[in-house]
Order: sequence, then structure tokens, then C-alpha cells
Amino acid sequence: MYIPRAATLAAAVTSVPLHSLTITQTPNGFTNSARGWNSFGIQANAATDPSFVFNQTSVEQQCDVLVSAGLVSLGYSYCSLDSGWSVGGNGDENGRIIADSSLFNMPDLANHLHGEGLQLGVYVVPGGFLADVNKTILDTNITIGSVCSGDNGLARCNWQYGQDGVQQWHDSVVALFAEWGVDFIKLDFITPGSPDNGVSLPQNESLAVVNYHNAIVKSGRQMRLDISWKLARDPSDFSIWEDNADSFRTDQDINNSGADSDSFTAWATVQRAIDNYRQYIVLHTSQDETLSIYPDMDNLYVGNSAAEDGVTDDERFTIMSHWLGAGSNLILGNDLTQLDDTGKAILTNAAAHSVADFAAKNPMRPRNPGTGEGDAQQLQAWIGGPDDTGKAVVLLANYGPDEGQSGFNTTLTGVQNLIVTWQDLGISGSFDIQEVWNGQDLGSSSQQLNASLDEGQSLLVVMTPN
Repeated sequence: MYIPRAATLAAAVTSVPLHSLTITQTPNGFTNSARGWNSFGIQANAATDPSFVFNQTSVEQQCDVLVSAGLVSLGYSYCSLDSGWSVGGNGDENGRIIADSSLFNMPDLANHLHGEGLQLGVYVVPGGFLADVNKTILDTNITIGSVCSGDNGLARCNWQYGQDGVQQWHDSVVALFAEWGVDFIKLDFITPGSPDNGVSLPQNESLAVVNYHNAIVKSGRQMRLDISWKLARDPSDFSIWEDNADSFRTDQDINNSGADSDSFTAWATVQRAIDNYRQYIVLHTSQDETLSIYPDMDNLYVGNSAAEDGVTDDERFTIMSHWLGAGSNLILGNDLTQLDDTGKAILTNAAAHSVADFAAKNPMRPRNPGTGEGDAQQLQAWIGGPDDTGKAVVLLANYGPDEGQSGFNTTLTGVQNLIVTWQDLGISGSFDIQEVWNGQDLGSSSQQLNASLDEGQSLLVVMTPN
């Protein structure tokens, strides 16, 4: 594990104001982001675990590790099934989404998970099934085909939102999920967003989010609604996401893909994911603002070996520090049965997860060293808070040379000395500073923070006023 060099810190008047940025309760009643595991990483990168078969037995083996490794005690409770758990071409007699019974028995799976203190997540996409257009929506005399038309490329027609019957179909689906014991719904292929999707989505599927949210409320069961992917951030669309969903994807998938892919991700892709979070969060830094939705920076790949994760050990710590500080969903995509020692150290560090708890109310935003601006930079500083007590979380990072999607277009190599002043961060006063990952006391100061960081390294600290 990389241990940063000691830090130093005198008061200054900020030239770029640091406005308050907080997150409050989400539309479905959550005050933290989701933590758990999702099947997509192993499904899409089959060579990482050739023995994995997407069925109930393998999923239970993966999610049981959340308990045996002690992760559930740190909030990692969701066991989320991705695409392929349900019948792909049709629904039940009323067109409702149903499990592929050759793979999963949903009530049994839910009972298994709930018995261990875990929760069940499922994956859905917009639309009614093309094969079900002549079926009648539950508790109505309305056929699916009378309110759903076209072909979105996912074996589904496009709902005519606002027509009688459309909300009732969503209600019936989520009511069935509630009967099974579902706790989390991932709603994919939402537009505006979902770029390069290879199908024929309508330009605007935002009302699918509204309909699923309404259905969750009506069901009487608390469920998270996570929407994806790389969704539009303009005010009108963002207001729909924020009013109805609990988290939303800020980037495309960060995993590698293909049957021969034996690593989960790549640092170039991580650079892109970090910059997409930056692009999102800077839209909310020009004035005091309170958000009611969490970012989803996509699945985390920090638990297996460096070779299998596809990034160095230093980069694994930096990835985790970013996801923690952003208040992002912490959904693991790794093979949990093969966690290495570094992965366990990252995932079971209680001090690091206290940063996630802090960021659930105080997400970090970028503050360029030297200016306090929020542009993309290879040597970057971030701050979450200060909260009402004056406590703040600060992250310094050297992302290494731009690998094509980072946004900063510089190629500094080797160890770099990164200095960020209180003026840059928009704060003042004297703070006690504690390094997060190894618990090192970095002393007390009132001017600046300094770290010598090699490519891919970062320094994550908690600063408490003294």
C-alpha cells in the first residue's frame, strides 16, 4: 500500500468562492448511496472467472461473500442481478416481467438474501414486450398494443406515456417485484443519455423514470431506483432524475468487455469516469445547492488482483477514494470469491467508509491547485464540505499522463509535487489532518496541503478544525 509523504499547510482570502453543496433525502427515502455487488462485470468479462455461470447458485456464492468478508457490516447489502435474469422476449399473461425460471427462483433468492441481511436488486429496460401486444394489462381492459407502439430494438415497444394503462402496467410490474422481495431496480437505456447504445431508443424516455418511481411509491415497499447510463445533465432532464430516482449514472460502462477479456477495466477508462463526474458536479458549484440524488460512477473494480482489475494497486486506492468522496454508489463488479489482500484492505477499511458516510451529505467537487477553478487537470484537488462543524474531506491526485479521455491533455510523468492552498480550496482556519487509508496523523496547519504523488497515486485526508 502507498503511504503518502507528510503534508504541510496560512490563511488567505479565496478568489473563487466555495459554495455549499449537500445531498438530502432522495425521492424514495434514502440518505446514503447504495453499496453491494452487481453481476454485470463478470458477465461482460467472462474470462475473469471462467467458472461463473449466471444463475442463482453462482449469484448466491458471490453475495454470500458480502457476509463472510464482513462487507455487509459496512453497508454492502445489495445483491443486484444485471441483464439476463428475466425472460427476454415476453412477460406473463399480463405482460409483466418475469424471471427466467431455469436460472432464478426470485422469492427463494430474496429469502436467502434477506436471511443474511442482504437485499435483492433487478435490472429492467423501458417498454412493453412486442410479443405481448395482445395481452391485457392487469386489472384493466386495456391491451398493451393499444398504448405501446414501435420497436425500441430491445424486443419491446415504446409506451405512450400519459395514456390510460401505461402507469398501471408499471404498477403491476413493481407490485410483482414487491411480492418477490425486490429492494433495488436498475433501469437501463434511459434517454436523453445512453449513448452508442446500438438500438432504436426514443430520444426521450425520461417518463419511464417517473412511471417506475410512481409504481415504487404505490407498491408500499421501499426500493431504490438507479437509472443509467451517462444521462443528460441539463436542468430540465436533471430535475426529472432528481425528483424520481435515487442515483443516476454519470458515465458509460467502465468495464472492459468480451469473452476473452481477463481484466475488468483500464486506467484510461477510469480517467474518463472521473472526468465525467467532474463535468457533472461542477454544474452545481456556482451557488449554494442541495441535491436529492446520488451519482453512480458505475461498478467498482478494486477487489481482485491488480492484473484482474486492470489497474495498479495505487490506482485501485485512487479509484476507491474517488467513489467514496463523490458519494457515489459503491457497487462492486468483482469476483468476490477471489478478493486479494489489497482488495480486502480497500473494502474493509472503516475509516475510508466513514468518508462515504460524510460524502453522502457532502460530495466532493474539484478545486484546481493554484486557481480554485474546476477544470480537468492531471494534478487535481477535490474538497467535500466543510460541513456544519467545519470538517472537510480533501483528495489530492496525480492521474498520470492523459490516456485519451481524461479531459486534461497533459503528460507529466513520474512523481509530481502537488500543493493546494486553503485559498485554492476556498477555506480558512487551522485544521488537524488525518490520512484516511493508513490513519497517519499529518499534524495541524492553516495554509496548505502538500503531497508528492507518482502516477495514479492520491492522498485522501479528513480535516477537522482545531
